[in-house]
Amino acid sequence: MNMSMRRIGPAAAAEGPPVKASTADPVEQEREAAVARLDLHYTSMLRLAALLGADDPENIVAEAYYQIYRKWRKLRDAESAEAYLRSTVCNLTRMRIRHLQVARRHAAAPAAANSVASAENSALLKDDQRVLVDALQALPARQREALVLRHWLGLKESEIAAAMGISAGSVKTHTARGLAALTQAMEARR
Repeated sequence: MNMSMRRIGPAAAAEGPPVKASTADPVEQEREAAVARLDLHYTSMLRLAALLGADDPENIVAEAYYQIYRKWRKLRDAESAEAYLRSTVCNLTRMRIRHLQVARRHAAAPAAANSVASAENSALLKDDQRVLVDALQALPARQREALVLRHWLGLKESEIAAAMGISAGSVKTHTARGLAALTQAMEARR
């Protein structure tokens, strides 16, 4: 019995299936680490999606993280991962809003015209803030995106142009028109 136990011990382990080495693919390790570092930007990406008008910002941001993870090898510069993530959030939000607009147009029963904010949100926002947020939501999508990226995230015109997929001149135009509309809405309130 003692003899068979010796065979089962170390001998069996040596004859068994090879154990996978603990070293993984270095490219995969780099990708995992880089995407994990992007977790620092989760909250700001969530806010970005919400300010751009996404009805489900958590899903938008999760999809953006998935896309950057999946396409990591195609990313030219790992330093531009945050910009790519921001651009992806903008694009996914835009696509989601378009989808909802089409779905609402083709819905059998029209949705309620006024969406009522929750009591919590109404209590937390001051009147000026509420008017500003309402005016921001009433802006055309491109103007709203340009303003949010510029004044909420503090991006430069070139970064905004890259995130929105438009020229820097168009960013200036959308920003100026959006600010004019917001100013008019705020002055009309007074």
